[in-house]
Amino acid sequence: MEIKKVQKNKGAAMMILLFFFIIISMTILLGIVTPVVRELKISGDSLDSRKSYFMAESGIEDIMYRIKNSMEVGTLGDNRVLFIDGTNFPIPTDVVDGLGGQKSIRIEGDVKDRQRSVEVSLTTSSGVSFSYGVLVGQGGIALNGSGTIRGNVYANGPITGDSSAIITGTAISANSPSLTSDQTNGSGNPAYGITFGNANATQDIGQSFKVSTESPLNKVQFYIKKVSTPSDALVKIVSDSNGKPGTTVIASGTLSSSAVTTSYGWVNVSFITNPTLKTEDTYWLVIDASTSNSKYYILGASNGGYGNGLGKIGALGGTWANTTPSGLDYFFNIYLGGVMGIIAGNSGSQWNQLHIGTVSGIAQAHTVNYTNVTGALYCQTGTGNNKSCVSQTDPVYIDYPVSEGNLIDWQNDATSGGVYNGNYSVGWQNGTLGPKKIVGDLTVSGGGVLTVTGNIWVTGNLVLNGGGTIKMASNYGVNDAVIVVDGTITISGGGHATGSGTPGSYLMFYTTSFSSSAASIDGGAGAVILYAPNGTINISGGASLKEATGYRININGGSSITYESGLTDNNFSSGPSGTWSVNSWGESQ
Repeated sequence: MEIKKVQKNKGAAMMILLFFFIIISMTILLGIVTPVVRELKISGDSLDSRKSYFMAESGIEDIMYRIKNSMEVGTLGDNRVLFIDGTNFPIPTDVVDGLGGQKSIRIEGDVKDRQRSVEVSLTTSSGVSFSYGVLVGQGGIALNGSGTIRGNVYANGPITGDSSAIITGTAISANSPSLTSDQTNGSGNPAYGITFGNANATQDIGQSFKVSTESPLNKVQFYIKKVSTPSDALVKIVSDSNGKPGTTVIASGTLSSSAVTTSYGWVNVSFITNPTLKTEDTYWLVIDASTSNSKYYILGASNGGYGNGLGKIGALGGTWANTTPSGLDYFFNIYLGGVMGIIAGNSGSQWNQLHIGTVSGIAQAHTVNYTNVTGALYCQTGTGNNKSCVSQTDPVYIDYPVSEGNLIDWQNDATSGGVYNGNYSVGWQNGTLGPKKIVGDLTVSGGGVLTVTGNIWVTGNLVLNGGGTIKMASNYGVNDAVIVVDGTITISGGGHATGSGTPGSYLMFYTTSFSSSAASIDGGAGAVILYAPNGTINISGGASLKEATGYRININGGSSITYESGLTDNNFSSGPSGTWSVNSWGESQ
């Protein structure tokens, strides 16, 4: 009996030990399996979450493409469908129109209840800034027969007028650069494009040079393009330091990002001061940019094209290296001083004066003669004025607000809408046009109305007369439109142009003509910006404009230019939907 009892107790003990062994084994197994299962679940959730995020990103890109190309987008709360892993997923879309041409887009991706949202803010891209009622090139401006400018005048040439001429703001005549460059390199399509402003090691570019004559520095040019929307960059002339850019700054100016486009084009930069450069010294032309790996510049370059210097890349005040490949020279031009600025009455008589009629207005030039000034008078020499000259540094050359790249963009945009071969006329029967390239003339007359729905490029002449009207479509809003003309522009006989109907909207007529009659306005005009950088603008017959920029401008017969402050920030869109830039892009809550 005792033996059986002991055996029974042993059996019970073994069962207990087996039970505990099973419990311990299961605990260990669960301790191993549970984290694995948890990790698998987390990985699956993460994958679904990432699918949701990229779904929202894809939806954003789809809508931005549609907005950019004027395609149907939908309205608040509309759904889009994306096909992922063999399954259709609806994605809610909010597109909200804001003030000032802005749009806010929000898209939510949802895969297995793993929700991620992306939001983008868009605005029409900043365009061209007109800071003066009249901006004139080296040809200068003449006001005769009660010609009036209500606003400021900045001329890179002479300002002349008779006794009835009136400028209600400031009149400045700057020292103008020579018409030909002293140092130059590059033409045609560049063999190389050097990226800078994208990283610390490639933040800045430098080009060494020597001048051939001792004369004041006036402006430089670069053959340049950009990626996305980099910040403005500083342009500096600095000393040489053992074969690389030094730290002594001799002159500085600003490279405006808005003047640079995504296509190569020559962009001008003027300087705050005009120092005289010495022929025996080596100088460096530097573009000092901020850094961003997604927003940067590309400068054209060639191999061994320039004999008076060499291109480098690096950081101002830091390390400089050779270009890749080495021995490259950048595409650039350097212009030195030409003619001193002058403001004067036409006849040289004290009684034949140019009147500047505001208390705050000033007259400033190297030479001011026979001028009645209400504000301050700044000049180095002068005679026959109502005030004595106060010596001050001569005003410097400033460039036109539209670059070659801007013009190319507008031409390309017009061509994207197709080409019309032949002369295009609008008479008693109204018309709608744009974007469009016209290989021929554009004529609007006989009381006809042409509604502009996109930028237009006319390879011939533009004629607006006989009570004809060119107006922008109402859905441009506060944005502006451009008609580029390769020939001449004639507005007469009550011809009229208007914006969209929204205050601050303007239509710009841009002519590339070099003619002495590049643009002739005899009566009429309206909410128009007239732009003729290569030729002469003639304004007469009581015509009224909002802004004029030209190589030379003549204002006669009671005509006027009335500047409006809104012209300092113009959005020249590629059509009513606009050319869009991204203000912000990121995940939203």
